[in-house]
Amino acid sequence: MATKVHHTKSVHLEDNILSNLESDLALEMLRVVEAAAIASARQMGTGDRKKADQVATETMRRVMETVPMRGTIVIGEGERDEAPMLYIGEKVGRPAREGVIYPEVDIAVDPLEGTNLTATGAPGSICVLAASERGGLLHAPDCYMEKIVVGPACRGAVDLDAPTAVNLKMIAKALNRDVEDLVIIVLDRPRHETLINEIRRAGARIKLIGDGDLAPGIAAAVRGTGVHAVMGAGGAPEGVITAAAMRCLNGYMVGRLTGYTDEQRERMAEYGITDVHKTYTADELAPGENIIFAATGVTDGPLMQGVRFFGEGVRTSSVVMKMASRKVRFVEGIHMEEGRDVSVRF
Repeated sequence: MATKVHHTKSVHLEDNILSNLESDLALEMLRVVEAAAIASARQMGTGDRKKADQVATETMRRVMETVPMRGTIVIGEGERDEAPMLYIGEKVGRPAREGVIYPEVDIAVDPLEGTNLTATGAPGSICVLAASERGGLLHAPDCYMEKIVVGPACRGAVDLDAPTAVNLKMIAKALNRDVEDLVIIVLDRPRHETLINEIRRAGARIKLIGDGDLAPGIAAAVRGTGVHAVMGAGGAPEGVITAAAMRCLNGYMVGRLTGYTDEQRERMAEYGITDVHKTYTADELAPGENIIFAATGVTDGPLMQGVRFFGEGVRTSSVVMKMASRKVRFVEGIHMEEGRDVSVRF
């Protein structure tokens, strides 16, 4: 009987920890991306993309060290030898007091998506992370991923192996539109020349972007943004983070790893990837049940404004999503400088 009571208490304790993962950590993760965005925004327009990324990474890590969690970076800035902070496998979080149990959290980060965008002052850069219970995010290698990202109405309508024209017809049908009404986001890269020509021949319109397909992927799952799909090959780590957002937004995504080296392929088994040709859905890229997604705009984008500095503080625009409770919050934050006479601007 004593053993049964002990087991029951353990189960309840684990349930409480998972509940806290969503209820308490969401605002903590918001604090992390806000701080990183403010730090990197001070580098906006300087032309130094490495510095912008560095300050975002350093700030994100410093704030994570104050978050009550046992965090593990599963997608970060690279391997330990290549990235001094937020490397894959790094442990983050505030040390627990004796008798206190913090939740175990897997974290995928892109401290500054769109480093070139920030450096040049172009729109669309964000600071972003996704978190889940242990094992809730695919450990994707730093290679490319072919992907199609669409909104909830297009669930199951697209296929990476289908011709581009067929996918566009299926998207248009799901949205009750003509193909000519679709706007497709594609990274402006030589590798997409064929894809771009196929989209245009099918009659859809293209919005080419210079960097950062994560933010447009999120926009594709939100009505009213004017983005109907994202197509093409982008970073695999960013693909996993996008998948986490799709889980929260009821969006749909298919992705397949590509462009990996022989060394990366040999190591994929360590990440739990046994079939390198597998086509993943968002549910498989981010299978967690307690996913949190948080992002703050650095420069203006389709969903969030960039960081705005005024005389007595800073204004940020963010989105925070919690999958289990089906909540999406768009958050305007005002970060006031110290002083009793500081005023808030609308």
